[in-house]
Amino acid sequence: GYRRVATALRKAAGIRIADKTVLKVMREEGLVCQTRRRRKYRSYMGQVGKSSPNLLARDFEAEDPMTKLVTDVTEFKVGGTKLYLSPVVDLYNDEVVAYSISRSPNMKMVLEMLAGLEGGLDGEGAPLLHSDMGWQYRMPAYRLALERMGIVQSMSRKGNCLDNAKAENFFSMVKTELYYDWEGDDPDIFERDLEKYIDWYNNVRIKRRLDGSSPVEYRLGRAA
Repeated sequence: GYRRVATALRKAAGIRIADKTVLKVMREEGLVCQTRRRRKYRSYMGQVGKSSPNLLARDFEAEDPMTKLVTDVTEFKVGGTKLYLSPVVDLYNDEVVAYSISRSPNMKMVLEMLAGLEGGLDGEGAPLLHSDMGWQYRMPAYRLALERMGIVQSMSRKGNCLDNAKAENFFSMVKTELYYDWEGDDPDIFERDLEKYIDWYNNVRIKRRLDGSSPVEYRLGRAA
């Protein structure tokens, strides 16, 4: 949107310009940001496995990295193939700290996501990992993996998508900035582009709430 464009101009070009001025110019030039269409993959399959309490309780602020994490699964249709993305987003800086991509929303996909997350844990404290009530997160294999990794499980309440709003927001950005305008029908190419997008999102895409930095820039800057 225009606020992020204004932040980029001030940061990269050193231009002193008001947000509203950028909005006016963008409107004059026909540069309008897309509305985020919402179409959510539903992983809830009834009362299977065990649920966990909503420990996150919509407190999406984190003072340190890798203390509060959220995850979910979203679906992409490319040609006649469905792809599923399972990321972990750190609430400290909105960084995608682990993810897996699969042709099936199965347990293997979620466990591969956890395997990627494990390498980033320092063994100190007990990170909180929040999800919705999807069937994958209620299975013994998932719960045992969290226990082994020293992670505390938190789950949204049934029918409360806002309990996991940060994950939903990330999916909305991916689909608005990549998927909806993506042209092609080759799922392998889309998967590579999705991986490139996540790398760009982490390392280049600036956020106003991160003082105009990308998630990785913000984390490294605070650690210095």
